[in-house]
Amino acid sequence: MSNTSFAQFASVRGVILDANNKAVGNVNISCSGVRTQSNATGFYQIKIPANQKETIVFTHISLKKATLFVNLKENESQEFNLVMNDQQEQMGEIIVTTNNKKQVQGITVIDPEMIRKIPGANAGIESVLKSLPGVNSNNELSTQYAVRGGNYDENLVYVNEIEIYRPFLIRSGQQEGLSFTNTDLVQNVEFSAGGFQAKFGDKLSSVLDITYRKPTQFAAAFEASFLGGSLAVDAVSTNKKWSAITGVRYRNNSLLVNSQDTQTNYKPQFADVQTNINYQASAKWHWSFLGNISQNKYDYQPLTRQTRFGTGDNPMVLNVYYEGQEKDRYDTYFGAFKTTYKASEKLTFKFIGSIFHTLEQEYFDIFAQYRLDAVDPTVGSDSFGTVSYSEGIGSQLNHARNDLDALIVNTEIKGFYDWKKSQLEWGVKYTRESIRDRVVEWEVIDSAGFAINPPILNVLNKDEPYTTYSGPLTPYQNVRATNFNTINRFSAYGQWSRKTYLGQAELWMNAGARMQSWVVDGATEKGNSQFTVSPRAQLALKPAWEKDMVFRVSGGLYQQPPFYRELRDADGLVHPNVQAQKSIHFVVGNDYSFKMWDRPFKLVSEMYYKSLSNVNTYTIENVRIRYAATNLAKAYAQGLDLRLNGEFVAGTESWLSFGYLKTEENSQDKGYIARPTDQRLKFGMLFQDYMPNIPSVKLYLNLVYNTGLPGGSPSYADPYLYQNRLKDYRRVDVGFSKVFIDSNTTKKYNNWLGYFKELSVGLEIFNLFNNQNAITNTWVRDVYSKNEYAIPNYMTTRVFNIKLSAKL
Repeated sequence: MSNTSFAQFASVRGVILDANNKAVGNVNISCSGVRTQSNATGFYQIKIPANQKETIVFTHISLKKATLFVNLKENESQEFNLVMNDQQEQMGEIIVTTNNKKQVQGITVIDPEMIRKIPGANAGIESVLKSLPGVNSNNELSTQYAVRGGNYDENLVYVNEIEIYRPFLIRSGQQEGLSFTNTDLVQNVEFSAGGFQAKFGDKLSSVLDITYRKPTQFAAAFEASFLGGSLAVDAVSTNKKWSAITGVRYRNNSLLVNSQDTQTNYKPQFADVQTNINYQASAKWHWSFLGNISQNKYDYQPLTRQTRFGTGDNPMVLNVYYEGQEKDRYDTYFGAFKTTYKASEKLTFKFIGSIFHTLEQEYFDIFAQYRLDAVDPTVGSDSFGTVSYSEGIGSQLNHARNDLDALIVNTEIKGFYDWKKSQLEWGVKYTRESIRDRVVEWEVIDSAGFAINPPILNVLNKDEPYTTYSGPLTPYQNVRATNFNTINRFSAYGQWSRKTYLGQAELWMNAGARMQSWVVDGATEKGNSQFTVSPRAQLALKPAWEKDMVFRVSGGLYQQPPFYRELRDADGLVHPNVQAQKSIHFVVGNDYSFKMWDRPFKLVSEMYYKSLSNVNTYTIENVRIRYAATNLAKAYAQGLDLRLNGEFVAGTESWLSFGYLKTEENSQDKGYIARPTDQRLKFGMLFQDYMPNIPSVKLYLNLVYNTGLPGGSPSYADPYLYQNRLKDYRRVDVGFSKVFIDSNTTKKYNNWLGYFKELSVGLEIFNLFNNQNAITNTWVRDVYSKNEYAIPNYMTTRVFNIKLSAKL
C-alpha cells in the first residue's frame, strides 16, 4: 500500500475575480501534483497536504500567475479569494495573526459577498437573469423566463449538479409562490443562454447551474418584509467533518396581487424548508444531502373587477361581479444524495440519486356577471367619464377539478479523468417518471340569456338571437381526461476538453455528445422506444493582442425528448410517440475588456442562430403552456445580445443589456408566423449607486423594456388568422437601503448591535412609474352585435415594500 493512503489533507477554496470584479473561469490551480480548475463563476476547491508548508499556483491564459504559501492542519478548510491581474505576478502567504485569525499578505483579497449579493429591487437569481440580454419575461409575478426564443419548459436548472423540477399545473404567476433556489444558500451561479456543453441535459434553450455553499463556521441570516421573510443558519461540527446549511422561507403575495384590477379575498401561503448537509468522510470521499419540502396554498375569492380601456375617442369600461372561489394546492417533496470519490489525483467518480414528488390540485368554481359599458368622452360635458350606455351584458361560469400526482426518480454516475493535458468527463443516468393526472375543466358563457356555443363547434345555425337555436347546449370549452403514464429514460454523455496554444494565441477546446433513449407506457396508444444523439463543441481563442479580447464559437445539435406536459394536447389526451424537438445552435461571441473614465468595463456580444425541426407547437396564456403534441412544424430563432458592465459609479458594478430576437415557425407548410416568444427588442439596466457623503445609503435600480409579445388572442383562435401582439412591457423597480453595519463598519457596538455582522433597512418601490402592463386579454362577446372585445388583464401597479436584513 502506498504512503499516500495514510496522508493527511486540508483544503483551500474560494472565488477568483479579475480587476473588473468579474468571475474568472478556467483558472488552473495546482499543488503537490493535484490539479483543478475554477468554474465559470470563479469558484474553486483544492485538496492539499496538511501540517506542512505547501505552494499553490494559480495560472490563466490571459492573466499573470499568482502563488500562495499555506500551512494548514488536518481537515482544515481555508477560504481564499483571489483577484488576478494582467500586469504583474503576485505572491502571498497565509499567516496567523495575534488573535489567531488567518489573513493573506501580498495578494489583493476581496469579500465574497461582492459576488454573492444579487442587486435589484426584487431579490432572487431569476430577477437578475431577466436583466440579461436574451432572457425575457413579461410577468413580474413569475420566476419563469424564456431564453432566445424558447419557452419556460426549455430551461435546465441544476443545484449542486442535481436537476430541479417545478410544479406542473401552474397557470398564472401569482400561483407560483417560491422558486426552488434559496438565495440565502447560494455560493455560485453559472448561466448559459445557448451552445452549452454536452455534460448538461437535453433541453433546447439554457442552463442555470447553481452551487450551494459549504459552511466553515456558525452563522445566521434573516430577512423580513411586507412580502414575507426568510431565515438561514450555517452549522459546522467540532471536527469540521460535518456541515449543514438550512433555510426557511415564507412569502405572501397579497401586497402585489391586491394592486391589480380585480378586488379579491386572497389568502396565499407559500412556505418551504431546505437543507444541504455535507460530510467529509476522508480526504477522498465526500457525501452530501439536499432536501426540500415546499407547500404552496393559493386561496382566491374574486369579488369585483373594473378595467378601463379603449382610446381617447372611444373609452370603455368593463365591470365584473364574481361569485365562487379557487383553491389550489402544490405540495412538493425533494431529496437527493450525492457522493464524490477521488480514486486518484487524476480520476474522480460521482454518484447522484434523487426523488421528486409533487401533489397538486386545482379546484375552482367561479361565476362572473359582466357589463361592458361605453363612457362619455366629451370633455366639459356634465356626464364626462360616466357610462353612456351598455355595449353588452353577460355571464360566465368556470369549473375545474384538476389533480396531478407525479413521482420522478433519478440515478446517475459521473466520472472525471485528467489525461495527457486534457480532461475527460462522462456520465450515465436513469430516470423514471410516474405521473397520474385527472383533468376536468369546462366553461359556459351566456350573453343576455343566450348560451353561446364554442366557435369551433360546427352547428347549422349560429344566427342567434334572431333565429332560435334548438340544438343541445355545449360548454364553450370542455376538457375531460384521465392519464396514468410511466416514462423510462436512459441517457449518457461524454466530452473532452483541452487548453493549448495556436501560435502565440491561447486556445481552449471542448467537444462531446449526449444520447437518450426513452419509452412512454400507459397511454391508449402504444409508445415506441425512441433514441437521440446530440454532438456539441466549443472553441475559445485569445489572441496575443494589446487589446484584451476573447473570441468564442460554439454549436451543435440539441434535442429535447418530450416531458409529460409536451405529450398532452389541449384536450388532455397523451400522445406517447411525440418525437424529440431538434435545434441546431450556432453561437459566435466576443469579450472585450477595456477602461473608460479610468475604470474597468467589459463588453460581451453574441450572435446566434437556431434551426429547429420536429417542432411541437404550443400556446402560452400567462405562464400556462398547452402543446399540440405533434411534430408538424419547423422554426428558427436568430438574434444579437449585447451587455456592457463596469463601474459606471466608482466602486460599484452596473450593466446595460440589449437584445434583438426574431423567431418564427412554419406549421404544416402554411408559412412562417411569429412564435409565442417572439420578443423582438429587449433593453435592461441594473444600476447601483450610493450617496457620496453618506455611502451607507445605497440605491439599486432595475429597469426592463420589452416589445410586445404575440398573444392576447382567444385560446381557440387559429394563430394563422390572429397574429395580435400585446403592448410593450415597461417596468422600473427601485430600492433604497440604509446600511447600519457591514464588513466595512469600523465602529464597535457594546449594545445589542454588537451581535450583528450586517444590518440594513430598505425601502422598495415596485413599478415606479405605475405602467399598465398586460399579460393576457379577457374576451367578452356580445351576442347581439356579434363583436368580441379584448379586455387587457393588467399586471401589478405601483407597490411599496419595507425590508429588514441582518446577519449574525
